[in-house]
Amino acid sequence: MAVYVYSIVSKDHPMRLDDVGGVGEPPGSLRTVTAGVLCAVVSDAPEDLRPRRRDVLAHQQVQEALMADGSVLPLRFGLTTADDESVKRALEDRAGEYQERLESLEGCAEYHLRATWEEDALLRRILLESPEARELNERIRAGSGTQDMSIALGEIVAQEVEARHQALGAGIIEALRPYAKGESVTAAGSQDFVNASFLVETSQEEMFLATEISVANQLGEECELRLRGPLPPYSFV
Repeated sequence: MAVYVYSIVSKDHPMRLDDVGGVGEPPGSLRTVTAGVLCAVVSDAPEDLRPRRRDVLAHQQVQEALMADGSVLPLRFGLTTADDESVKRALEDRAGEYQERLESLEGCAEYHLRATWEEDALLRRILLESPEARELNERIRAGSGTQDMSIALGEIVAQEVEARHQALGAGIIEALRPYAKGESVTAAGSQDFVNASFLVETSQEEMFLATEISVANQLGEECELRLRGPLPPYSFV
């Protein structure tokens, strides 16, 4: 039977997983595969594995239980391999890399931040602060505008939105950076203009959270910051 792999930890990790079940229905029994100073937490992989809510939550609960007691390399949902021997070979082949990553993640958790700027509020701000956009908008609303003016206004607004998103996003990340050991910024989708993960040490957690609250208060109701954490450090494995 195929093997589902959850995490990699040090062999001396407490691994208190007696009350935690794995993926599948019924929940798979967790076990470990050891190679040298490393252990992988695994279970048998269900034949019909898919990202069901039940199984995604089970995967996450294993990570959180391990993270509560020490450093962990959380693997992405759905990673399977042929058998325990394949897991052992992988641990042996990349032992130095895995040990180094575990050491760098000791005492750290991930926080994930998304930010959205309320669309109508941003548009009002652009029309208020950009003379060119304001003039075109007034002429269009008065009925004296042309199609070219409408196109020009749309282009100006799009450029202003992009510029303001970039500037504010950079400012938010810069404010949080001093309290993070690492950061991972990816392209924001949909309405978001910030999509970033931060690796935060326990000693810096209070200041990181206080700074995020301060930034959110300064931005006011126009901008929404959504912070999730502490999380297993998926973005820094």
